[in-house]
Amino acid sequence: MKVLHVSAECYPAAKAGGLGDVAGALPKFLSAAGVPTGVIIPKYRLKWLDEHQFHTVYKGAVRLHNYYVPFTIQRESGNALGFPFFVADIPGKFDRAGIYSDPGGYNYSDDVERYLSFQQAVLQWLLNSPGRPQLLHCHDHHTGLIPFMVRHCQEYRGLSWLPTVFTLHNGAYHGAFGWDNMYLLPAFDAEARGLLDWSGNINPLATAVKCAWRITTVSPSYLKELQQGSSGGMEYLLQHEQHKCLGILNGIDTQVWNPASDSYLAAPLGEDIAAFKRANKEVLAQHFRLDPRRPLVSFVGRLVGEKGADLIPDLIHRVMHSEGELAFALLGAGNPGLEGVFSQLNQQYPGRFRAALEYNEGLAHLAYAGSDFLFMPSRTEPCGLNQMYAMTYGTIPVVRSAGGLKDTVPDIGEPNGVGRGIRFNQFSLDDGQLALYRAVQLYHNQPIFEEVRRRIMQTNFSWEKSAGAYIDIYKEMGITTN
Repeated sequence: MKVLHVSAECYPAAKAGGLGDVAGALPKFLSAAGVPTGVIIPKYRLKWLDEHQFHTVYKGAVRLHNYYVPFTIQRESGNALGFPFFVADIPGKFDRAGIYSDPGGYNYSDDVERYLSFQQAVLQWLLNSPGRPQLLHCHDHHTGLIPFMVRHCQEYRGLSWLPTVFTLHNGAYHGAFGWDNMYLLPAFDAEARGLLDWSGNINPLATAVKCAWRITTVSPSYLKELQQGSSGGMEYLLQHEQHKCLGILNGIDTQVWNPASDSYLAAPLGEDIAAFKRANKEVLAQHFRLDPRRPLVSFVGRLVGEKGADLIPDLIHRVMHSEGELAFALLGAGNPGLEGVFSQLNQQYPGRFRAALEYNEGLAHLAYAGSDFLFMPSRTEPCGLNQMYAMTYGTIPVVRSAGGLKDTVPDIGEPNGVGRGIRFNQFSLDDGQLALYRAVQLYHNQPIFEEVRRRIMQTNFSWEKSAGAYIDIYKEMGITTN
Protein backbone atom coordinates (compact mmCIF):
# COMPACT_ATOMS: atom_id res chain seq x y z
CA MET A 1 0.00 0.00 0.00
CA LYS A 2 1.03 3.56 -0.68
CA VAL A 3 -2.04 4.99 1.08
CA LEU A 4 -3.98 3.66 4.07
CA HIS A 5 -7.47 4.99 4.74
CA VAL A 6 -8.50 4.94 8.41
CA SER A 7 -12.26 5.08 8.87
CA ALA A 8 -15.12 4.01 11.13
CA GLU A 9 -17.03 2.61 8.12
CA CYS A 10 -16.38 0.85 4.83
CA TYR A 11 -19.08 -0.51 2.52
CA PRO A 12 -20.11 -3.33 2.32
CA ALA A 13 -18.46 -4.44 5.57
CA ALA A 14 -19.87 -1.66 7.77
CA LYS A 15 -22.02 1.23 6.62
CA ALA A 16 -24.18 3.79 8.40
CA GLY A 17 -24.05 6.53 5.77
CA GLY A 18 -22.05 8.18 3.02
CA LEU A 19 -18.75 7.75 4.85
CA GLY A 20 -19.05 3.99 4.33
CA ASP A 21 -19.72 4.41 0.62
CA VAL A 22 -16.69 6.67 0.17
CA ALA A 23 -14.31 4.41 2.11
CA GLY A 24 -15.53 1.41 0.14
CA ALA A 25 -15.27 2.97 -3.32
CA LEU A 26 -12.47 5.56 -3.39
CA PRO A 27 -9.68 3.02 -2.66
CA LYS A 28 -10.70 0.93 -5.68
CA PHE A 29 -10.38 3.88 -8.02
CA LEU A 30 -7.15 5.10 -6.43
CA SER A 31 -5.64 1.64 -6.86
CA ALA A 32 -6.82 1.47 -10.47
CA ALA A 33 -5.17 4.84 -11.09
CA GLY A 34 -1.81 3.58 -9.85
CA VAL A 35 -1.93 4.44 -6.13
CA PRO A 36 -2.27 1.11 -4.24
CA THR A 37 -4.63 1.80 -1.36
CA GLY A 38 -5.94 -0.09 1.67
CA VAL A 39 -8.53 0.54 4.39
CA ILE A 40 -8.73 -0.24 8.09
CA ILE A 41 -11.86 -0.01 10.26
CA PRO A 42 -12.83 -1.41 13.67
CA LYS A 43 -14.16 -4.97 13.69
CA TYR A 44 -17.84 -4.84 14.59
CA ARG A 45 -20.17 -7.76 15.11
CA LEU A 46 -21.90 -7.26 11.77
CA LYS A 47 -23.16 -9.78 9.23
CA TRP A 48 -20.62 -9.10 6.47
CA LEU A 49 -17.68 -9.20 8.86
CA ASP A 50 -18.93 -12.39 10.49
CA GLU A 51 -19.31 -14.11 7.11
CA HIS A 52 -15.79 -13.37 5.81
CA GLN A 53 -12.49 -14.91 6.77
CA PHE A 54 -9.72 -12.84 8.33
CA HIS A 55 -6.18 -13.70 9.33
CA THR A 56 -4.13 -11.95 12.00
CA VAL A 57 -1.21 -9.79 10.88
CA TYR A 58 -0.37 -8.13 14.19
CA LYS A 59 -1.10 -8.47 17.91
CA GLY A 60 -0.66 -5.80 20.53
CA ALA A 61 -2.19 -3.82 23.37
CA VAL A 62 -2.80 -0.12 23.84
CA ARG A 63 -2.74 1.64 27.16
CA LEU A 64 -5.69 3.72 28.35
CA HIS A 65 -4.44 5.33 31.58
CA ASN A 66 -3.99 2.47 34.05
CA TYR A 67 -5.16 -0.51 32.01
CA TYR A 68 -4.26 -2.20 28.74
CA VAL A 69 -6.62 -3.01 25.88
CA PRO A 70 -5.48 -6.00 23.79
CA PHE A 71 -6.16 -5.99 20.06
CA THR A 72 -5.33 -7.77 16.84
CA ILE A 73 -5.05 -6.35 13.35
CA GLN A 74 -6.59 -8.74 10.84
CA ARG A 75 -6.69 -8.76 7.05
CA GLU A 76 -9.61 -10.03 5.01
CA SER A 77 -8.31 -13.18 3.35
CA GLY A 78 -10.26 -13.29 0.09
CA ASN A 79 -9.64 -9.77 -1.26
CA ALA A 80 -13.41 -9.42 -1.44
CA LEU A 81 -13.30 -5.62 -1.75
CA GLY A 82 -10.61 -5.48 -4.43
CA PHE A 83 -8.07 -3.79 -2.15
CA PRO A 84 -6.30 -4.70 1.12
CA PHE A 85 -8.95 -4.52 3.83
CA PHE A 86 -8.00 -4.64 7.49
CA VAL A 87 -9.92 -4.57 10.75
CA ALA A 88 -8.81 -3.77 14.29
CA ASP A 89 -10.37 -6.42 16.50
CA ILE A 90 -10.67 -4.81 19.94
CA PRO A 91 -12.76 -7.04 22.25
CA GLY A 92 -15.01 -5.16 24.63
CA LYS A 93 -14.91 -1.99 22.53
CA PHE A 94 -16.22 -2.73 19.06
CA ASP A 95 -17.55 -6.31 19.07
CA ARG A 96 -21.12 -4.98 19.14
CA ALA A 97 -24.10 -5.24 16.83
CA GLY A 98 -23.95 -1.61 15.77
CA ILE A 99 -21.45 0.92 14.46
CA TYR A 100 -22.38 3.99 16.48
CA SER A 101 -25.39 2.82 18.45
CA ASP A 102 -27.09 -0.31 19.73
CA PRO A 103 -30.01 -1.95 17.88
CA GLY A 104 -32.40 0.23 19.90
CA GLY A 105 -30.86 3.37 18.40
CA TYR A 106 -29.08 4.53 21.56
CA ASN A 107 -25.51 5.81 21.17
CA TYR A 108 -22.72 4.04 23.01
CA SER A 109 -21.54 5.81 26.14
CA ASP A 110 -17.84 4.84 25.92
CA ASP A 111 -16.92 6.38 22.57
CA VAL A 112 -13.89 8.21 24.01
CA GLU A 113 -12.27 4.91 25.01
CA ARG A 114 -13.43 3.15 21.86
CA TYR A 115 -11.93 5.57 19.36
CA LEU A 116 -8.79 6.22 21.36
CA SER A 117 -8.11 2.49 21.42
CA PHE A 118 -8.83 2.15 17.68
CA GLN A 119 -6.58 5.02 16.61
CA GLN A 120 -3.73 3.85 18.80
CA ALA A 121 -4.10 0.25 17.61
CA VAL A 122 -3.68 1.46 14.02
CA LEU A 123 -0.60 3.51 14.88
CA GLN A 124 1.00 0.78 16.95
CA TRP A 125 0.53 -1.68 14.10
CA LEU A 126 2.09 0.73 11.59
CA LEU A 127 4.95 1.54 13.91
CA ASN A 128 5.87 -2.15 14.19
CA SER A 129 5.19 -3.26 10.61
CA PRO A 130 7.80 -3.34 7.83
CA GLY A 131 5.36 -2.59 5.01
CA ARG A 132 4.21 0.84 6.08
CA PRO A 133 2.11 3.03 3.80
CA GLN A 134 3.55 6.30 2.56
CA LEU A 135 0.51 8.37 3.58
CA LEU A 136 -2.38 8.17 6.06
CA HIS A 137 -5.81 9.34 4.93
CA CYS A 138 -8.10 9.80 7.95
CA HIS A 139 -11.86 10.27 7.92
CA ASP A 140 -14.04 12.24 10.36
CA HIS A 141 -13.58 12.76 14.08
CA HIS A 142 -13.27 9.03 14.84
CA THR A 143 -9.72 9.23 13.44
CA GLY A 144 -9.09 12.93 14.07
CA LEU A 145 -6.41 12.49 16.74
CA ILE A 146 -4.10 10.48 14.48
CA PRO A 147 -2.50 13.55 12.81
CA PHE A 148 -1.80 14.90 16.31
CA MET A 149 -0.49 11.63 17.74
CA VAL A 150 2.08 11.02 15.02
CA ARG A 151 3.54 14.49 15.56
CA HIS A 152 3.26 15.06 19.29
CA CYS A 153 3.02 11.73 21.14
CA GLN A 154 6.39 10.28 22.10
CA GLU A 155 5.12 6.75 21.58
CA TYR A 156 4.28 7.33 17.90
CA ARG A 157 6.94 9.86 16.91
CA GLY A 158 8.54 7.20 14.72
CA LEU A 159 5.68 7.92 12.30
CA SER A 160 6.07 11.70 12.32
CA TRP A 161 7.36 11.62 8.72
CA LEU A 162 4.01 10.19 7.51
CA PRO A 163 1.95 12.78 5.58
CA THR A 164 -1.67 12.96 6.76
CA VAL A 165 -4.78 13.92 4.80
CA PHE A 166 -8.00 14.41 6.73
CA THR A 167 -11.42 14.32 5.05
CA LEU A 168 -14.23 16.08 6.89
CA HIS A 169 -17.46 14.34 5.93
CA ASN A 170 -19.74 15.87 8.55
CA GLY A 171 -18.91 18.98 10.52
CA ALA A 172 -21.84 18.49 12.88
CA TYR A 173 -20.03 15.76 14.80
CA HIS A 174 -16.82 16.78 16.55
CA GLY A 175 -16.28 13.85 18.92
CA ALA A 176 -15.42 16.39 21.65
CA PHE A 177 -14.87 15.32 25.25
CA GLY A 178 -13.83 17.02 28.47
CA TRP A 179 -10.30 17.61 29.68
CA ASP A 180 -11.11 15.37 32.64
CA ASN A 181 -10.52 12.50 30.18
CA MET A 182 -7.07 13.73 29.20
CA TYR A 183 -5.49 10.92 31.25
CA LEU A 184 -6.78 8.42 28.65
CA LEU A 185 -4.54 9.91 25.94
CA PRO A 186 -1.00 8.70 25.35
CA ALA A 187 1.68 11.05 26.69
CA PHE A 188 2.12 14.12 24.48
CA ASP A 189 4.32 17.19 24.31
CA ALA A 190 3.15 19.73 26.89
CA GLU A 191 3.52 22.62 24.45
CA ALA A 192 1.12 20.87 22.03
CA ARG A 193 -1.81 20.98 24.46
CA GLY A 194 -3.43 23.88 22.63
CA LEU A 195 -3.73 21.80 19.46
CA LEU A 196 -6.17 19.50 21.26
CA ASP A 197 -8.36 22.28 22.62
CA TRP A 198 -11.36 23.93 21.05
CA SER A 199 -13.97 25.77 23.12
CA GLY A 200 -12.61 24.33 26.34
CA ASN A 201 -12.79 20.66 25.29
CA ILE A 202 -10.55 18.13 23.62
CA ASN A 203 -11.97 18.25 20.10
CA PRO A 204 -10.73 15.55 17.68
CA LEU A 205 -12.26 17.24 14.63
CA ALA A 206 -10.65 20.60 15.37
CA THR A 207 -7.38 18.86 16.24
CA ALA A 208 -7.34 17.16 12.84
CA VAL A 209 -7.98 20.46 11.07
CA LYS A 210 -5.02 21.99 12.93
CA CYS A 211 -2.60 19.09 12.56
CA ALA A 212 -3.25 17.28 9.25
CA TRP A 213 -1.12 18.25 6.28
CA ARG A 214 -4.16 18.73 4.04
CA ILE A 215 -7.90 18.97 4.75
CA THR A 216 -10.61 18.00 2.29
CA THR A 217 -14.38 18.22 2.46
CA VAL A 218 -16.76 16.23 0.32
CA SER A 219 -18.00 19.07 -1.89
CA PRO A 220 -16.90 22.63 -2.70
CA SER A 221 -20.17 24.15 -1.46
CA TYR A 222 -19.94 22.29 1.83
CA LEU A 223 -16.49 23.72 2.47
CA LYS A 224 -17.95 27.22 2.09
CA GLU A 225 -20.84 26.35 4.41
CA LEU A 226 -18.43 25.02 7.04
CA GLN A 227 -16.50 28.28 6.94
CA GLN A 228 -19.67 30.37 7.14
CA GLY A 229 -21.78 28.73 9.83
CA SER A 230 -22.24 24.95 9.53
CA SER A 231 -19.35 23.63 11.59
CA GLY A 232 -20.66 24.01 15.13
CA GLY A 233 -18.37 26.86 16.15
CA MET A 234 -15.33 25.86 14.07
CA GLU A 235 -15.92 28.44 11.36
CA TYR A 236 -13.01 30.66 12.35
CA LEU A 237 -10.65 27.70 12.48
CA LEU A 238 -11.61 26.54 8.99
CA GLN A 239 -11.19 30.07 7.68
CA HIS A 240 -7.77 30.27 9.33
CA GLU A 241 -6.71 26.94 7.81
CA GLN A 242 -8.27 27.57 4.40
CA HIS A 243 -4.84 27.51 2.72
CA LYS A 244 -4.75 23.73 3.17
CA CYS A 245 -8.48 23.04 2.60
CA LEU A 246 -10.07 21.78 -0.61
CA GLY A 247 -13.61 20.68 -1.45
CA ILE A 248 -13.68 17.54 -3.60
CA LEU A 249 -17.05 16.22 -4.68
CA ASN A 250 -17.58 12.55 -3.92
CA GLY A 251 -18.23 10.11 -6.72
CA ILE A 252 -20.22 6.89 -6.79
CA ASP A 253 -19.09 3.35 -7.43
CA THR A 254 -20.50 2.68 -10.89
CA GLN A 255 -19.75 -1.02 -10.54
CA VAL A 256 -22.13 -1.25 -7.57
CA TRP A 257 -24.57 1.36 -8.88
CA ASN A 258 -25.10 0.16 -12.43
CA PRO A 259 -28.77 -0.05 -13.51
CA ALA A 260 -27.86 -2.42 -16.36
CA SER A 261 -26.42 -5.09 -14.04
CA ASP A 262 -27.89 -4.37 -10.58
CA SER A 263 -29.12 -7.68 -9.15
CA TYR A 264 -31.41 -5.90 -6.67
CA LEU A 265 -33.68 -4.59 -9.43
CA ALA A 266 -36.84 -6.15 -10.76
CA ALA A 267 -35.69 -5.42 -14.32
CA PRO A 268 -32.27 -4.25 -15.57
CA LEU A 269 -31.82 -1.24 -17.80
CA GLY A 270 -31.93 -2.00 -21.50
CA GLU A 271 -32.43 0.30 -24.46
CA ASP A 272 -35.93 1.32 -23.37
CA ILE A 273 -35.65 3.66 -20.36
CA ALA A 274 -39.42 3.99 -19.99
CA ALA A 275 -39.84 0.20 -19.82
CA PHE A 276 -37.04 -0.03 -17.24
CA LYS A 277 -38.66 2.58 -15.03
CA ARG A 278 -42.16 1.16 -15.46
CA ALA A 279 -41.15 -2.39 -14.51
CA ASN A 280 -39.30 -1.32 -11.37
CA LYS A 281 -41.99 1.14 -10.34
CA GLU A 282 -44.57 -1.63 -10.52
CA VAL A 283 -42.60 -3.83 -8.11
CA LEU A 284 -41.69 -0.93 -5.82
CA ALA A 285 -45.31 0.22 -5.62
CA GLN A 286 -46.42 -3.33 -4.90
CA HIS A 287 -43.88 -3.65 -2.08
CA PHE A 288 -45.04 -0.39 -0.49
CA ARG A 289 -48.70 -1.03 -1.33
CA LEU A 290 -48.95 2.21 -3.30
CA ASP A 291 -50.85 3.06 -6.46
CA PRO A 292 -48.34 2.89 -9.36
CA ARG A 293 -50.50 5.24 -11.45
CA ARG A 294 -49.57 8.15 -9.19
CA PRO A 295 -46.28 10.09 -9.38
CA LEU A 296 -44.12 8.21 -6.88
CA VAL A 297 -41.80 10.16 -4.59
CA SER A 298 -39.34 8.38 -2.29
CA PHE A 299 -37.21 9.34 0.69
CA VAL A 300 -34.24 7.06 1.45
CA GLY A 301 -32.05 7.80 4.43
CA ARG A 302 -31.60 8.19 8.15
CA LEU A 303 -34.58 9.58 10.03
CA VAL A 304 -32.74 12.45 11.69
CA GLY A 305 -33.03 16.23 11.67
CA GLU A 306 -29.86 16.60 9.63
CA LYS A 307 -31.58 14.83 6.72
CA GLY A 308 -34.73 16.91 7.14
CA ALA A 309 -36.82 13.87 8.03
CA ASP A 310 -38.71 15.86 10.68
CA LEU A 311 -40.15 18.10 7.93
CA ILE A 312 -41.81 15.17 6.19
CA PRO A 313 -44.78 14.31 8.49
CA ASP A 314 -46.42 17.75 8.33
CA LEU A 315 -45.51 17.98 4.66
CA ILE A 316 -47.25 14.68 3.98
CA HIS A 317 -50.43 15.99 5.60
CA ARG A 318 -50.28 19.06 3.39
CA VAL A 319 -49.60 17.36 0.07
CA MET A 320 -52.12 14.59 0.67
CA HIS A 321 -54.81 17.24 0.95
CA SER A 322 -53.63 19.34 -1.99
CA GLU A 323 -51.42 17.34 -4.38
CA GLY A 324 -53.48 14.29 -3.38
CA GLU A 325 -52.56 12.15 -6.35
CA LEU A 326 -48.95 11.93 -5.19
CA ALA A 327 -47.69 8.67 -3.64
CA PHE A 328 -44.84 8.70 -1.12
CA ALA A 329 -42.54 5.83 -0.09
CA LEU A 330 -40.13 6.23 2.83
CA LEU A 331 -37.24 3.91 3.62
CA GLY A 332 -35.08 4.51 6.65
CA ALA A 333 -34.59 4.24 10.38
CA GLY A 334 -33.40 6.56 13.10
CA ASN A 335 -35.16 8.76 15.62
CA PRO A 336 -37.63 6.55 17.54
CA GLY A 337 -40.13 9.41 17.85
CA LEU A 338 -40.12 9.97 14.09
CA GLU A 339 -40.49 6.26 13.46
CA GLY A 340 -43.64 6.31 15.59
CA VAL A 341 -45.07 9.22 13.61
CA PHE A 342 -44.41 7.49 10.29
CA SER A 343 -46.07 4.31 11.58
CA GLN A 344 -49.20 6.35 12.25
CA LEU A 345 -49.05 7.88 8.75
CA ASN A 346 -49.03 4.34 7.32
CA GLN A 347 -52.51 3.90 8.76
CA GLN A 348 -53.73 7.35 7.82
CA TYR A 349 -52.95 7.36 4.09
CA PRO A 350 -53.17 3.80 2.75
CA GLY A 351 -52.24 3.52 -0.91
CA ARG A 352 -50.64 6.96 -0.85
CA PHE A 353 -48.01 6.84 1.91
CA ARG A 354 -45.96 3.95 3.23
CA ALA A 355 -42.87 3.85 5.43
CA ALA A 356 -40.50 0.90 5.73
CA LEU A 357 -38.68 1.63 8.98
CA GLU A 358 -35.47 -0.25 8.31
CA TYR A 359 -32.08 -0.15 6.63
CA ASN A 360 -32.42 -2.31 3.52
CA GLU A 361 -29.74 -1.99 0.83
CA GLY A 362 -31.64 -3.99 -1.78
CA LEU A 363 -34.86 -2.04 -1.29
CA ALA A 364 -32.88 1.20 -1.54
CA HIS A 365 -31.59 0.17 -4.97
CA LEU A 366 -35.15 -0.66 -6.05
CA ALA A 367 -36.36 2.71 -4.74
CA TYR A 368 -33.83 4.57 -6.87
CA ALA A 369 -34.88 2.59 -9.94
CA GLY A 370 -38.64 2.54 -9.38
CA SER A 371 -39.37 6.04 -8.11
CA ASP A 372 -40.21 9.02 -10.26
CA PHE A 373 -38.66 11.47 -7.79
CA LEU A 374 -36.30 11.31 -4.80
CA PHE A 375 -36.98 13.81 -2.01
CA MET A 376 -33.99 15.15 -0.04
CA PRO A 377 -35.05 18.07 2.23
CA SER A 378 -31.72 18.06 4.08
CA ARG A 379 -30.87 20.74 6.61
CA THR A 380 -27.25 19.97 5.81
CA GLU A 381 -25.85 17.66 3.13
CA PRO A 382 -22.05 17.66 2.94
CA CYS A 383 -22.06 15.90 -0.43
CA GLY A 384 -24.99 13.58 -0.77
CA LEU A 385 -24.74 10.37 -2.72
CA ASN A 386 -28.42 9.46 -2.88
CA GLN A 387 -29.16 12.12 -5.48
CA MET A 388 -26.35 10.71 -7.64
CA TYR A 389 -27.66 7.16 -7.28
CA ALA A 390 -31.15 8.39 -8.15
CA MET A 391 -30.06 10.25 -11.28
CA THR A 392 -28.02 7.26 -12.46
CA TYR A 393 -31.22 5.21 -12.20
CA GLY A 394 -33.44 7.82 -13.90
CA THR A 395 -35.11 9.24 -10.78
CA ILE A 396 -35.33 13.03 -10.66
CA PRO A 397 -34.09 14.57 -7.38
CA VAL A 398 -36.14 17.12 -5.43
CA VAL A 399 -33.61 18.66 -3.06
CA ARG A 400 -32.95 21.54 -0.73
CA SER A 401 -30.08 23.83 -1.80
CA ALA A 402 -27.52 22.57 0.69
CA GLY A 403 -23.89 21.49 0.31
CA GLY A 404 -23.27 18.96 -2.40
CA LEU A 405 -26.92 19.01 -3.45
CA LYS A 406 -26.30 22.52 -4.72
CA ASP A 407 -23.22 21.32 -6.63
CA THR A 408 -24.87 18.32 -8.29
CA VAL A 409 -28.51 19.31 -8.89
CA PRO A 410 -28.98 22.48 -10.94
CA ASP A 411 -32.69 23.35 -11.10
CA ILE A 412 -34.66 22.54 -14.24
CA GLY A 413 -35.67 26.21 -14.35
CA GLU A 414 -32.11 27.31 -15.02
CA PRO A 415 -31.25 28.36 -18.60
CA ASN A 416 -29.25 26.40 -21.19
CA GLY A 417 -30.87 23.05 -20.45
CA VAL A 418 -28.52 22.10 -17.61
CA GLY A 419 -31.23 21.33 -15.05
CA ARG A 420 -31.16 17.94 -13.35
CA GLY A 421 -33.88 18.31 -10.74
CA ILE A 422 -35.98 20.57 -8.56
CA ARG A 423 -34.39 22.69 -5.83
CA PHE A 424 -35.85 24.70 -2.97
CA ASN A 425 -33.96 27.04 -0.67
CA GLN A 426 -35.70 27.40 2.67
CA PHE A 427 -36.21 24.56 5.13
CA SER A 428 -39.94 25.21 5.40
CA LEU A 429 -43.26 23.55 4.71
CA ASP A 430 -44.13 26.16 2.10
CA ASP A 431 -40.92 25.66 0.10
CA GLY A 432 -41.09 21.88 0.43
CA GLN A 433 -44.71 21.79 -0.70
CA LEU A 434 -43.99 24.03 -3.69
CA ALA A 435 -41.11 21.76 -4.72
CA LEU A 436 -43.36 18.69 -4.63
CA TYR A 437 -46.06 20.60 -6.52
CA ARG A 438 -43.49 21.36 -9.23
CA ALA A 439 -42.58 17.67 -9.32
CA VAL A 440 -46.20 16.66 -9.92
CA GLN A 441 -46.53 19.27 -12.68
CA LEU A 442 -43.33 18.02 -14.30
CA TYR A 443 -44.62 14.43 -14.14
CA HIS A 444 -47.69 15.44 -16.14
CA ASN A 445 -45.61 17.21 -18.78
CA GLN A 446 -44.33 13.93 -20.17
CA PRO A 447 -42.10 15.21 -23.00
CA ILE A 448 -40.09 17.44 -20.62
CA PHE A 449 -40.21 14.81 -17.86
CA GLU A 450 -38.71 12.19 -20.16
CA GLU A 451 -36.12 14.65 -21.48
CA VAL A 452 -34.92 15.46 -17.94
CA ARG A 453 -34.83 11.76 -17.11
CA ARG A 454 -32.68 10.98 -20.14
CA ARG A 455 -30.37 13.89 -19.33
CA ILE A 456 -29.71 12.89 -15.74
CA MET A 457 -28.99 9.29 -16.70
CA GLN A 458 -26.19 10.50 -18.99
CA THR A 459 -24.41 12.39 -16.19
CA ASN A 460 -21.11 10.82 -15.15
CA PHE A 461 -20.81 10.67 -11.36
CA SER A 462 -18.07 8.02 -11.26
CA TRP A 463 -15.08 8.30 -8.95
CA GLU A 464 -12.44 8.77 -11.68
CA LYS A 465 -12.49 12.58 -11.60
CA SER A 466 -12.64 12.80 -7.81
CA ALA A 467 -9.93 10.17 -7.38
CA GLY A 468 -7.74 12.24 -9.67
CA ALA A 469 -8.18 15.26 -7.39
CA TYR A 470 -7.09 13.19 -4.37
CA ILE A 471 -4.09 11.87 -6.29
CA ASP A 472 -3.05 15.45 -7.07
CA ILE A 473 -3.01 16.12 -3.30
CA TYR A 474 -1.05 12.94 -2.65
CA LYS A 475 1.52 13.95 -5.30
CA GLU A 476 2.04 17.26 -3.51
CA MET A 477 3.14 15.19 -0.52
CA GLY A 478 5.54 13.01 -2.50
CA ILE A 479 3.35 10.04 -3.44
CA THR A 480 3.98 8.74 -6.95
CA THR A 481 1.72 6.67 -9.19
CA ASN A 482 2.79 3.28 -10.47
